[in-house]
Amino acid sequence: MKLRATLIGFTAILMWSFLALLTAASGKMPPFQLSAICFAIGSIPGIVVLTLNPSRLALLKQPAKVWIVGIAGLFGYHFLYFTALRNAPAVEAGLIAYLWPLLIVVGSALLPGERLRWYHIVGALAGLCGTFLIVGRNGINFDGAYAVGYGAAFLCAFTWSGYSLLTRRFDAVSTDVVTGFCMATSILSLICHLGLETTIWPETGLEWLGVLGLGLFPVGAAFYAWDFGVKNGDIQILGSASYAAPLLSTIILTIFGFADPSWRIAFACLLVTGGAVLAAQDMFRRKAATAEQATPAE
Repeated sequence: MKLRATLIGFTAILMWSFLALLTAASGKMPPFQLSAICFAIGSIPGIVVLTLNPSRLALLKQPAKVWIVGIAGLFGYHFLYFTALRNAPAVEAGLIAYLWPLLIVVGSALLPGERLRWYHIVGALAGLCGTFLIVGRNGINFDGAYAVGYGAAFLCAFTWSGYSLLTRRFDAVSTDVVTGFCMATSILSLICHLGLETTIWPETGLEWLGVLGLGLFPVGAAFYAWDFGVKNGDIQILGSASYAAPLLSTIILTIFGFADPSWRIAFACLLVTGGAVLAAQDMFRRKAATAEQATPAE
């Protein structure tokens, strides 16, 4: 069950790696407007499941703390991320925001039944270094004039890591509740859009397909998969493996002609992959032990 849940969590990371490509394909829609539409689309599969199985509606009756954590996680992360990008250069803000996988790995030591080993930390740091190579390929320059943006990016990292760790403590809560988180995030994003942005609609069918793809996968199914993965899988492995998202994203952008191949991508691949393998030592050992127990004695 733990291995299966971890693999499901991996699918969220894979879907997030298409975020940049689909965002580029979606046109020039403002971020909060895009967020409102995509989270509305992302809630549709959950609504369909609940409609076809009305008995599951009871699973949405959860304590207020579950709703606060879930909505703060999904909406809070995106609000802070957009705020960071509005007030700081995208490269530096993105690097700071992507501290969340490392924070998940380190913070997992506070969870019941989890033990933080040296290889978890080293694996996460290797992934962080790989991310620096990818995101900061054109240079990094932190400027105090962008302190507000950097601060929002730090809060962004703490918000998503905190949401992921607290979600683990709500392991008895059904993933169906993510439907409600997506709906609430869509509504709050719409409010922010109406107050802060000018509405811009997609102009072509391709741009609409980009929006639909975002809503169905990186800003939809990925959150359901992540919820199930962190609740039931190996959260330390998932945290370290999350650094694969920017790497895979860059590879995908390169394949589609939005970025140029370079030695940085190859080296970052080694760092991220090696870090994930190192962090996954416990899983490999459990698998080997299970195989040994299953092998009949000679």
